[in-house]
Amino acid sequence: LLYKGFKIVPYCPRCGTPLSAQEVAQGYKTVKERSAVVRFKVKGEDAYILAWTTTPWTLPSNLALCVNPNEDYVKVQMKEDGRVYYIAQALADKVLGEDAYSVLQSYKGTDLEYKEYEPLYNCAAVHAEKQNKKAFYVVCDTYVTLTDGTGIVHTAYAYGEDDYRVCKKYDVTFYQNVDTTGHLNSLAGPFEGLFVKDADPVILKYMEENGTLFAALPFEHNYSFCWRCDTPLLYYARSTWFIKMTALRDNLVRNNRTINWYPD
Repeated sequence: LLYKGFKIVPYCPRCGTPLSAQEVAQGYKTVKERSAVVRFKVKGEDAYILAWTTTPWTLPSNLALCVNPNEDYVKVQMKEDGRVYYIAQALADKVLGEDAYSVLQSYKGTDLEYKEYEPLYNCAAVHAEKQNKKAFYVVCDTYVTLTDGTGIVHTAYAYGEDDYRVCKKYDVTFYQNVDTTGHLNSLAGPFEGLFVKDADPVILKYMEENGTLFAALPFEHNYSFCWRCDTPLLYYARSTWFIKMTALRDNLVRNNRTINWYPD
C-alpha cells in the first residue's frame, strides 16, 4: 500500500525544511507586491484568455487555466484596439473599463472546459511533450472566486495546494522548475538561476516586452516568512510516502456496517 508521491507544503528554501501550520502562523507580514494579468493566446482563435496570478515567478511553469464551473464568463471585443478576450462577466468592467468593450458571447464556466491555449513559455511545452501528457487547456474548480483578478486563475502543478489538486484531477503533466534552494532551474528557460522572488520583476518585464502582459497590478497582502531566518516561504511540492487507504476504503465501510454502534 506504500507509494511515493508529492505533497504541497509550506517550505523554507534557505533552511531546506517544510514548516508546520503553527510555525507558518508565526511569520506573517504585510507586503506590497505586483500581481499579473496575463494574455494567453487561444489555440486556433484570434482571442486571448485573461488570467490572473499573485505569483509571477510561477508563470514559467504554467500548465492550465482554471475557471469556476458555476460562474458566468464573456467573450468581449475591446473598442479601442479590437482585441478579443475571455474574462469573468462580473470582473470585466473592473479589469477592462466600463464601456470599453462589447460582449460577443456569454458562457458558463463549464462551457470553457478543455478550451486549449498556446503555452506561455516554450520550456513548459517541451516538458509536456516529453512526458506525452496533456497540458495548456482550461480546467474547472469551485475554488476560483470572483473577488479579485479576472475570474480565471493561472495554474502551476507544483506550487499551491489547489493547483496540485486540480492538475492531478485533470491528469496534467507534473512540472517543477524550482530547486530546493528556491532558485529557478534549467527547466525555467531564460530565468534559470534566479531566486523566485527576485524573478518576479524580471518575468513581468519579459512579458511586457513580448506583449503577453496585460497589466501588473500592485496589491497588498499577508505573506508567510520563515520564523527562523525571515526568508519568504514557498508552497512547494515535496516528494513523500503515502499509504493508499483508498484501496481499503470499501472493506472498512463494509466491516463498519456489521458493527452495532452505540450511539448510532
